Amino acid sequence: MAKNKLEYTNRKKNFYKPLSDNRSPFRGLGGKKIRPVQLIALIFFTVSGGPYGLEPLVNYAGEHGALLLLLITPLLWDVPAIFTVLELNSMMPVTGGYYKWVKHALGTRWGFYEGWWTWLYTFVDLAIYPGLFVLYASFFFPSILAFRIPLCLCIIWASAGLNILGIVPVGKTSLWLGAVVLAPFIVLFVIFFYHHHNDIVIAHPSLKGLPFSSLGMALYTVMWNCLGWDNVTTYAEEVEKPIRSYLISVFAALALVIVLYFLIILVSLQSGISADNLLTNGFPAVGAIIGGHWLGAFIAFAGMASSLGIYAAVLLSVSRVPKVMADDQLLPSVLNKMHSRFNTPYISIIVCSLVVSVMILWPFTDLLIIDVTVYGAGLSLEYISLIKLRTHSPDVHRPFKIPLNITGLCLMILLPVSVYFVALAGAFSSTKQAVWAAIFAIVVLSSAELVWRLLVWKKPFLEG
Repeated sequence: MAKNKLEYTNRKKNFYKPLSDNRSPFRGLGGKKIRPVQLIALIFFTVSGGPYGLEPLVNYAGEHGALLLLLITPLLWDVPAIFTVLELNSMMPVTGGYYKWVKHALGTRWGFYEGWWTWLYTFVDLAIYPGLFVLYASFFFPSILAFRIPLCLCIIWASAGLNILGIVPVGKTSLWLGAVVLAPFIVLFVIFFYHHHNDIVIAHPSLKGLPFSSLGMALYTVMWNCLGWDNVTTYAEEVEKPIRSYLISVFAALALVIVLYFLIILVSLQSGISADNLLTNGFPAVGAIIGGHWLGAFIAFAGMASSLGIYAAVLLSVSRVPKVMADDQLLPSVLNKMHSRFNTPYISIIVCSLVVSVMILWPFTDLLIIDVTVYGAGLSLEYISLIKLRTHSPDVHRPFKIPLNITGLCLMILLPVSVYFVALAGAFSSTKQAVWAAIFAIVVLSSAELVWRLLVWKKPFLEG
């Protein structure tokens, strides 16, 4: 016990100091690090991966509310998160990212909460993408839906193998998959605007008459398609010139995501496709209307590539968190084992893959609600950490600093918090299935305190 306490105390003294390149435990394959262009691809896939999954928005919000929510929600939900992530990451560009920030600012207990919540939410998030891969593959092979579970398991474990190889292979793969994802939408937009000679008529933007439950689900849809900006910081020490690279890459990825989302919903509305058809058959149906079956097939193929890219990128980010938590004795020590050849946290990757292999049994809508609800709670701790570090460590160098004082920061934080609680309230006023999903998410959040108490019981020095 004394030895464990001494090791913990030594880590606590230095646990937010960035490691030099020579000391970083995550050097990547052959000691290489990724460059900004690969980081943009990883951020794109971690946060978005294309507009796939955005199809229910028109069904929930209607033609009057879809574009309005698509423009307003990212401003209220994403921009404050991006600014917070950039400031905290510029102070502490370390492996573990948000977990390290919260632990330094609020203490070990809240750091554990942050790591635990994010770890759990990412299991839910990861479980969505193998199912989406099978859904888009069914465009070519309708009978493939009968083999959904085996195919999902193949995707999960193939991605685990890729991640064990290291960040550089994942980054290169994401770059190629990103090109595959964007190509059919560029073709779709070119064909649409080239042949669309009439004026584009956009329905008057309004949320009037939209049921509160539908508003909540519409918000969940947009929020889910735009979350994860903090996840891309967990491997900061594996990025060349991380502070500069993140500044460039995050804003480039944000612009790419917003433009892509706006244009695809605009084109979908102009194509005349019904909300039910879009919900059931997705954007490949829009492609078939605009350019024919070949374009629908191209978009469906890109949807498969998108699912693979998102899964690999998100697994990369989450697998680093258990490793650093295990280093701090907050999770079993086996999770910090590194692969002897590839220098990656392979045990953490395997454990994540095992849990996701079970989570794929949940339906998409339930996973979406649980995902956003648990993620939002973890994000709130990062906002609190931002305020705490501004007040208690105002003189610490911040290469990127949000140009707001404490009052301004508090007002900025109110924006995403308000969106979060409106969406959660909407879920509770929605279907019975959505209510149970929201309740399960709250139970998941409550589990952090139970696990923390068990930890402190076994290791009392953690409370010191």
